[in-house]
Amino acid sequence: MIGTETDLEIDGRRGRVVVRRRDPDGAPRRVVLVAHGYGEHSGRYAHVLDRLAGDGAVVYAPDHLGHGRSEGEPVLVTDLEDVVEDLDQVRRTARNEHPDLPIVLLGHSMGGLIAARYAQRFPDVLAGLVLSGPVVGGSPGIFGLLEHDPIPDVPIDPAVLSRDPAVGEAYAADPLVWHGPFKRPTLEAFVAAVEAIAAGPGFGELPVLWVHGEDDQLVPLESTRPVMEKLAGSDQTTRIDPGARHEILNETHRDEVLDDVAAFVARVT
Repeated sequence: MIGTETDLEIDGRRGRVVVRRRDPDGAPRRVVLVAHGYGEHSGRYAHVLDRLAGDGAVVYAPDHLGHGRSEGEPVLVTDLEDVVEDLDQVRRTARNEHPDLPIVLLGHSMGGLIAARYAQRFPDVLAGLVLSGPVVGGSPGIFGLLEHDPIPDVPIDPAVLSRDPAVGEAYAADPLVWHGPFKRPTLEAFVAAVEAIAAGPGFGELPVLWVHGEDDQLVPLESTRPVMEKLAGSDQTTRIDPGARHEILNETHRDEVLDDVAAFVARVT
């Protein structure tokens, strides 16, 4: 592990939120906030924290409401705006601890949805935004579950995450990962957030890096691209990787992707 890791706790909108903080070995040069995806937790991003801390970032990675070690009924999120507010509380904590450092936000999947909405609501507090497989355009396969009553027990298939089988195996064995069915209020909250993003402003001058797997079956590229093109401002970099699945930060070429992420973060800070 690179740097020193400690836990913080904040009082979120609907309960206690546990935040993983990774400090670099030397004096920090920037802050990166990491927003994880649905059903998972910040602990799955240890290699991302390693890469960012190795480049001098102090990283704050909360477990969202109802996820990981934070409070709340598992994977129940009735309004993603609450999670956006929690994330801003983490950002304010980071700002208080490091008042002079620029802040970059990285969000994956549901975390990308949260991060995109965050950038719309708080456009002036970020130096950059990284979106990995963001659900900004919805997910036809997952959102389609709302047509059923009751919602069928169709958990995420670990095989769709990465071409690296070890990623799926670790995901399936992780006790902090939710392996049960989707919950209707959470899916409805996702739909509402997608609609809010579609109705909201673009990213303007905020530097954005969008990375996506071309073979992403959970968040299809064809659903995401039109929204990202609509949101794009004056400084958007796009990386679409052929053959890559949903978790591009966990793909077989993850080091190459993280090099691009680290280079972007360094450029904008």
